[in-house]
Amino acid sequence: MGRPICDLREAAKARLPRLLFDYIDGGSYDEVTLQRNRDALRSIALRQRVMTDISSLRMDTTLFGQSLALPLALAPVGFAGMYARRGEVQAARAAKAAGVPFCLSTLSICGLEEVVRDSGAPVWFQLYMVRDRGFCQALLQRARAAASPVLLLTVDLPIAGARYRDLRSGMSGPAGWRGAAMRAWQGATHPAWLWNVQLNGRPHGFGNIPPEVIGEGGVGGFADWIKSNLDPTVTWKDIAWLRERWDGPIVIKGLLDRADAREALACGVDGIVVSNHGGRQLDGVPASASALPAIVEEVAGRVPVLADGGIRSGLDVLRMLALGADACLVGRAWAYALGAAGEAGVAEMLATLRSELEVAMSLTGCTDVREAGRHLLVD
Repeated sequence: MGRPICDLREAAKARLPRLLFDYIDGGSYDEVTLQRNRDALRSIALRQRVMTDISSLRMDTTLFGQSLALPLALAPVGFAGMYARRGEVQAARAAKAAGVPFCLSTLSICGLEEVVRDSGAPVWFQLYMVRDRGFCQALLQRARAAASPVLLLTVDLPIAGARYRDLRSGMSGPAGWRGAAMRAWQGATHPAWLWNVQLNGRPHGFGNIPPEVIGEGGVGGFADWIKSNLDPTVTWKDIAWLRERWDGPIVIKGLLDRADAREALACGVDGIVVSNHGGRQLDGVPASASALPAIVEEVAGRVPVLADGGIRSGLDVLRMLALGADACLVGRAWAYALGAAGEAGVAEMLATLRSELEVAMSLTGCTDVREAGRHLLVD
């Protein structure tokens, strides 16, 4: 068993410039929901069972026709190529070695084709719907050409949340020479990151967004670009537009309300991710773990239900499965690990999750993750 994720978080905090660490670590407004995600999982009591034959545990499962060695996938995380040299490639390699899917963010530093080529495996692709549907369609064509098996549509970002940590750290402010000086100083005072990423990790543009689309600002100007290009007119009717252009599974990410789950099913989606964007959008909403049971009840097994938010251990993975999730998405955990030690860090994190899940299954008498459910919970 490797280092726990809390230790990888501390290692990332020491190695990364503040603006990058805070971008990974922070939430919106007062970060109430960010903390709720952790607190809700911690509060879940599991039944400890004894005298069960645990000599053979099954941690593998099948999701969207794909075999997974563990009931989890690496969630889309933007800017990951700034946490380690060609960071998305490194994380995708670690995921492939562990037998779990990697989902590439639209906002990745490494482009889809590079990640697939250099990791040696197709990856899930995450899409934001923006005003320019021609741009969206081009991304879908690239994902199809790269044999992406799953499209993950993130729907809880019609407008960016108020992330005050990013404002204070220099990620989104202040403007002008003060902000530039702040960012330069942070890089200069983190020499390992400076050498590994800033100097030797180029190019630092967005690999999935052509320069002519984002304009002259590049990575630095992306916040303005996405603010002006997020499409506030998107509705459930746009799922039909997407379905006409994508013939694989469409998984919708960002649901917290059972009424929205009902709408998603009516639109014919192939999967749902219960998520509050890691507490990075509307502060004060329920924790993902709190919202999960009602959505599982609404879906009633018609499509797979995944969950993310606050997962920091294999024990947390089992807690989400006990609440009804078919699998989990893990986001911050792999970002911390990547920032701490690159590909080796992500591999260590996945090995730790596996070991922790094995312990949790053994002590609850759960011998197959596919049979985990509410019977594991204390009444």
